[in-house]
Amino acid sequence: EVQLQASGGGLVQAGGSLTLSCAASGFTFDYYTIGWFRQAPGKEREGVGIACIRSVDGSTYYRDSVKGRFTVSFDNAKNTVHLQMSSLKPEDTAVYFCAADRAVVAGTCPEYDFGIWGQGTLVTVSS
Repeated sequence: EVQLQASGGGLVQAGGSLTLSCAASGFTFDYYTIGWFRQAPGKEREGVGIACIRSVDGSTYYRDSVKGRFTVSFDNAKNTVHLQMSSLKPEDTAVYFCAADRAVVAGTCPEYDFGIWGQGTLVTVSS
């Protein structure tokens, strides 16, 4: 069965750091784009990912709101993608989801292009 497992969420103070992980089972990330999305409390999940990474060439995409603070990377040995988050702000509080697909256009990270989704992991940033 094809699955994604997101983990690493928790409570952190503003200015702190946290690393999320997205592990694949039942498939490998070859030729996939992996995206991170978030859903803030009381809001719908954002239609554009905050970060995406392509396994073909390692190219990345970041939303302006997280540029310079978040870094997405592959751990090929573990078939896992990490999202390193630093300088966290209270507005980063959300449930974070990872997703994967092979049909994502380079340089983009739209929710509707992703067909495999993991469950969310909650990140809470206190002020």
